[in-house]
Amino acid sequence: MNRDNRFFPAPPVARHLDRDLNIRDDLIGRLLPQARQVVIRRRQAFRERRQARRERYERVQLDGDMLSYHPDEAWRVGVFVSSQPITPDRNYFEVDIIDSGLLSTIAIGLVPLNYRLDHQPGWGVDSVGYHADDGKLYKANGQGRAFGPKGFVGDRLGCGIKFEEEGTHGRPASTVSVFFTHNGKELGTVQVPLPPEGLFPAVGMHSEGEVVRLLLEVEWCQEDDSLMMIDSCEEEWARLHDVRVNGAILEYTGQGKSIVDVGLAQARYPLTPTHHYFEIEIVDPGENCYIAIGLTRKDYPKHRHPGWNKGSIAYHADDGKIFVGSGVGDAFGPRCHTGDIMGCGIIFPRDYNLDSEGESDKSSPDDPQGQPKKKEAQNQLEELVDMYGGHDSSSDSDSEDDEWFQHDEENGIQVQVFFTRNGKCLGRRDVRIPKGGFFPTVGMLSSEEKVRVDLRPLTG
Repeated sequence: MNRDNRFFPAPPVARHLDRDLNIRDDLIGRLLPQARQVVIRRRQAFRERRQARRERYERVQLDGDMLSYHPDEAWRVGVFVSSQPITPDRNYFEVDIIDSGLLSTIAIGLVPLNYRLDHQPGWGVDSVGYHADDGKLYKANGQGRAFGPKGFVGDRLGCGIKFEEEGTHGRPASTVSVFFTHNGKELGTVQVPLPPEGLFPAVGMHSEGEVVRLLLEVEWCQEDDSLMMIDSCEEEWARLHDVRVNGAILEYTGQGKSIVDVGLAQARYPLTPTHHYFEIEIVDPGENCYIAIGLTRKDYPKHRHPGWNKGSIAYHADDGKIFVGSGVGDAFGPRCHTGDIMGCGIIFPRDYNLDSEGESDKSSPDDPQGQPKKKEAQNQLEELVDMYGGHDSSSDSDSEDDEWFQHDEENGIQVQVFFTRNGKCLGRRDVRIPKGGFFPTVGMLSSEEKVRVDLRPLTG
């Protein structure tokens, strides 16, 4: 017999079950959109993280390890950014220039994770780049500064980070030393902010036909300076003011804001007939290339460029002038840039003896008496100067330039000081050696200046 539900209602258990199902359906209806949004956000974050681990590039075609420029209608810059940042284990990469295209507007450098792909490395914030078309270094700025040689077909450009120089007491560094190379030769370093995500290898291109080979798996082996460290390590320097010694490298550490911020490095031993010549190579010209090579008296002021005060003579790289005991220089030679080698030496009289000019309390360890092989060395030096056509310009300094020696060192022996640039003698000046001798000296005055020193290039 059928029952009418109106007279026979559902049992209490059934009524509670229906209510629970209604509550569940209501909760699902309200929470499902939120759950979907959570899933969507998680999937999007995963895709972003996965994309971040891929290389990024625009207007650049990637074919294996070959990169080539493919412009758009606006001919914007093309940039490739590696998938992985530079790390201590993989701290260096290179590119080979296969084709320089129309303008050789190829750049290599380091950029942050989300760097714009229409900006050359070095143009944007927290980026740095070395550009092949002009040889300039760009650091978060569209205006570069002279840095190295230009790049052409067959050249290999490199970039890396010197992590061993960063951080103190286990704390992460806020900046890192980024260095660049040209055909295996280090050009210099620059301090760059280190973003939390790191700095990524980047290559920029901007003219038709440009092609490079990207080498991300190479290792940088710094050139061995051990042969020169004997002549240029810290114990070879008697005085270091705002200058740091790093093997054969002298680095300027001063403020570089005014003329009183000169950095000075004076050698421990004076030039002698045996060791009569020394050289410096400009590794990094810094902001202004205020680099000078010359000779100074033993007690020369530490905050003055060589050549500015009495008892000194120097050739300055920034203007090519010679300074002889005065703040006013005379035109002498060409200006000097990255990679140029500047030299300074003395042509001594054949009977010269340092003791006759005043005692020197420190004799060279390789020349304890100041006399061995004097004639042989002197002949070698004269032949070197004559070979490169050095001219005697002493007539230009008969009065004012020589007076600073003659007043205080009237009994000093007259010698010829000469300077060279890239192996060519630029000229000589007649001066009188101060008491104690003339000490090889290097002066610097703008940030990031670095030179490589060889105090005895004619020996061995």
